[in-house]
Amino acid sequence: MEEKGLPGCRKRTQKNYSLAFKLQVVEEVEKGEYTYKQAQRKYGIQGRSTVLVWLRKHGRLNWQKRNPMKNKLTPAEEIRKLKRELERVKKDKEILQVTIDVAERELGIEIRKKYLAKLSNKYGNKGEELA
Repeated sequence: MEEKGLPGCRKRTQKNYSLAFKLQVVEEVEKGEYTYKQAQRKYGIQGRSTVLVWLRKHGRLNWQKRNPMKNKLTPAEEIRKLKRELERVKKDKEILQVTIDVAERELGIEIRKKYLAKLSNKYGNKGEELA
């Protein structure tokens, strides 16, 4: 009885693969000889993502997972989204600045502290503490 798959290929039942075997499969896929699914069928690798894991770990190309939400936006849409987010952050910052101004005026205390000036008075140029 003949097995399904590429002609002249046999299924492997081994669960642990040698490093040399993994590197051979990765090299064939990266050269474009096979897709990772074709290599999986050719060598009888049973795990669905086994070859992808090898590619991510041993491959020279970028085989990282893609973010499906990011791919749905065109570059122009992503730019518009980022611009809206930037505007929101700027408004939030402005609101916080006004809130601090009002609090400083009503409470009569300095909320914004000038840490760099205080540090330069306390420490010298080389970081040693001044007396």
